[in-house]
Amino acid sequence: MTQTETFRAAHATAPTWQEAMGPIVMALGTLSAAHRLGFLYVTDAYASDFDDIAVFIRQATGVPHWVGTIGMGVCAAGVEYFDEPAISVLVAPIPDSAFRVFAGARDDVSGVTADHGAWLTSVAASLGVVHADPGTQGVAERLEALSGATSGFLVGGLTASRGRMAQLADQVAEGDVSGVLLSLEDVPVQAGLTQGCSPIGPIRTVTEAQQNVILELDGEPALAMLKVDVGEVLARDLRRIAGYIFAALPVKGSDTADYLVRNLTGIDPTHDAVGIGDYVSVGDSVMFCRRDHDSAVEDLRRMARDLKHRAGASPIRGGLYFSCVARGPNQFGPGSQELGLIREELGDFPLAGFFANGEISHDRLYGYTGVLTLFL
Repeated sequence: MTQTETFRAAHATAPTWQEAMGPIVMALGTLSAAHRLGFLYVTDAYASDFDDIAVFIRQATGVPHWVGTIGMGVCAAGVEYFDEPAISVLVAPIPDSAFRVFAGARDDVSGVTADHGAWLTSVAASLGVVHADPGTQGVAERLEALSGATSGFLVGGLTASRGRMAQLADQVAEGDVSGVLLSLEDVPVQAGLTQGCSPIGPIRTVTEAQQNVILELDGEPALAMLKVDVGEVLARDLRRIAGYIFAALPVKGSDTADYLVRNLTGIDPTHDAVGIGDYVSVGDSVMFCRRDHDSAVEDLRRMARDLKHRAGASPIRGGLYFSCVARGPNQFGPGSQELGLIREELGDFPLAGFFANGEISHDRLYGYTGVLTLFL
């Protein structure tokens, strides 16, 4: 990476994207030939204008390569724009030799390796910043395949929009899995994951299940085990657990006790069964967790401090943050508190990102999480 050049970030809100772009271009300032890659995130108020925005930012800045997508909100350093028209941009001084923009991984990731095989062979390891349409069939499996095919650690998120579900990878497309691969030898990074939920019971073993319906846990009726774990008060009226209690699937082999949070999709008192938003099999591990403000704040601080420790003496040159649409003001409260906590722990640095319909970390699709990537 060109150490003499800096990352640049800018953000704005305005009734029209043209009005927002004025202060963004001014804030970015005069960019050099070293600024080859940009990240562009817009809220879904501008979804129908995404193509025009992408063309304009390329022409106005001279930065040739852009990736990004649409979110229910976008974020910047210490700032969140949620449910309002806004744009957030990060421009990186990364040489062409250190990255490859890719698209079309929604169908078969072999196209990525076919297009960039020589480059992938030449780099020791890669980071993939990935954006995907949540409607892509088997998107979680596609991400796992992409990580395996590129030997890359993935970060990113799923498009979240009430309008177009579009992704940008030099060109705008809909229904895609796309992004950029970065050489970790040339672009040093540290990445972290923060959970928005906390476990409330022990890890249990699925002993009987049908697809996404759990019939037994630890040899006992699944509903009975759910009632034990949520406690007597909530067990009296399970209608109160909606949006508060979730299922969690521990990630095998994780050295940080990560877990995938999935919604409770239904309760069947007749069969003492519990439905969740994922398929499970006999032998799988499941636990229940709760979503609350204090746990999310504590874990966000933990992640930020861990990243600061891993960064060591290296200054933070820039960052990308991908957070769940259920976080931000919905969990942390108004006033950009989630992004404010990151700034409080790590200081000010150029940052862009968006509020996603699912977050990507390593080779998995998460929910209710935040994924922070720091460029060092």
